[in-house]
Amino acid sequence: MSINIGMTDRQREDIAKGLSQLLADSYTLYLKTHNYHWNVRGPMFHSLHTMFETQYNELALAVDEIAERIRALGFLAPGSYSEFAALSSIKEGNSQNDAHTMIRELVEGQETIVRICREIFPLAEEAADEPTADLLTTRMQAHEKTAWMLRVLLEK
Repeated sequence: MSINIGMTDRQREDIAKGLSQLLADSYTLYLKTHNYHWNVRGPMFHSLHTMFETQYNELALAVDEIAERIRALGFLAPGSYSEFAALSSIKEGNSQNDAHTMIRELVEGQETIVRICREIFPLAEEAADEPTADLLTTRMQAHEKTAWMLRVLLEK
């Protein structure tokens, strides 16, 4: 059955491809944040353990929203480790990292996702795809705020 939601097939496909990368990066950041939640050590353990839990819970909800938007556009959402690994630009976390390195890597991951959202945004605007634009705006706000909160921990 064809999809007629006021966008061309090409527009829907291009947006879905961008959202698939966003999904892969978000899921990889979710796994990395969860890993660091479990394995953080040092004098900031309790506060970081709690902070990372809040962040991975937020990401768990976000990946579902992104995947459902891809489906609404008429495409299959990537959902396996191998698909995520092929699409993601965020590297896995190393549980041996010290707390400072964990924080720095999570800042980088949050900022990466903001940049991916900004790359997809013009496609959504051109297609008058307000639902995707709204999703991207929400994601950028969340990731910019989280990056700021993590970045502050790195100040001396």
